[in-house]
Amino acid sequence: MKSTLTVDEANSIEQQLLHDVGYTAKQNGYPIVDTNQTLFYSNNAIIESPQKDEPFYGQDATYIINPPSYTNNNDGTITDNITGLMWQQDPGEKMTWPEAVENLKKINEEGFLGYSDWRIPSIKELYSLVDFSGFTRKSSSTSVPYIDTNYFVFNYGDYAGEPRFIDSQILSSTIYNSTTMANNTTVFGYNFADGRIKGYEIDKKFYCYYVRENTSYGQNLFIDNGDETITDEATNLMWTKNDSGFYKAGTLKDGTLNWEEALNWVQEMNAQNFLGYSDWRLPNIKELHSIVDYTKSPKTITPAISEDFTCTPIINAFNQDDFGYYWSSTTHDDTAASPIEYNAASYMVFGSAMGSMHNEIVDAHGSGSQKSDPKTGSRENYPAPDIMAPQGDEQRVYNLVRLVRSSN
Repeated sequence: MKSTLTVDEANSIEQQLLHDVGYTAKQNGYPIVDTNQTLFYSNNAIIESPQKDEPFYGQDATYIINPPSYTNNNDGTITDNITGLMWQQDPGEKMTWPEAVENLKKINEEGFLGYSDWRIPSIKELYSLVDFSGFTRKSSSTSVPYIDTNYFVFNYGDYAGEPRFIDSQILSSTIYNSTTMANNTTVFGYNFADGRIKGYEIDKKFYCYYVRENTSYGQNLFIDNGDETITDEATNLMWTKNDSGFYKAGTLKDGTLNWEEALNWVQEMNAQNFLGYSDWRLPNIKELHSIVDYTKSPKTITPAISEDFTCTPIINAFNQDDFGYYWSSTTHDDTAASPIEYNAASYMVFGSAMGSMHNEIVDAHGSGSQKSDPKTGSRENYPAPDIMAPQGDEQRVYNLVRLVRSSN
């Protein structure tokens, strides 16, 4: 089915939406809310907190920075005390992206909940709400959503009559600068039912939490320090300019590592006082997401990240030139997708989110997707298509790493 809007038409509408908001980067304007992951994991189990120099040290729960904090304003709105964003508490009925754009005009004209400056959240604003203490099981009754339901109204897909309980995607304003699947015009959404960012056809029905306030959120302010580090003055995070492919090329195939190796490599770098610092960490998934550039896509033949950074080129599972998946320190607990608990970790796609459907190789979910891979596996077996996934999603297992530290 052909999308109601072309990519150019949807991009034009998005640009007008962004212009109307007046997003502007500023120092400290983009604080990253902690993932709220407090448990520690091995490759397939919950474990006690690892100590330095032990396997699995340095994963997400090791660092609690900006823990989630909300205020219920008791007027249908929720204020995020970390980001300064004010949210609609109840997303109401599902709607398509074009319908949400039209509805935005209506609610602002009417002064919805007492305000007339609502907006559809960007994917970075929406991602600030994600809570990785959630997990996915075989049904809605045994799962916990990836959002704090003490503050936000959330319903699984079966509540709305969807065929799958995980079909509860939330809309963003962010249009993909290419197409997915069968040349669909695509918008990014987050699924609080299964904990993933994917690109979806814009005429799909979504929930939408409208948002207002802090028009600096999601806007980076990168400074190249001239010493192989990049500081984002908006998030107060310092990154390595280069990735593990740059530093480990020649010692490992394309510098990729499995999850445990990635955590261990960070410890090795800290022991060497790498680039003058000994407090590097494997970024949690929300930190890693903060450096995605959603204006990039395979259409631009560049990775989805600022030109301030370098990305190691790779060959993907379909023998195509591509850019990598990057590990986070965050475990993704989803046994609806895999029968083994705790065996996957979240990653960000800075290249193509490829898959295989009906023997056709497609961009399944878009550059800037957040999904998960098994933490470990035989190197000779990856990358490979996931035969269990509906879109035959590429699995890599051996992924690249970019280090981060707090700059303040």
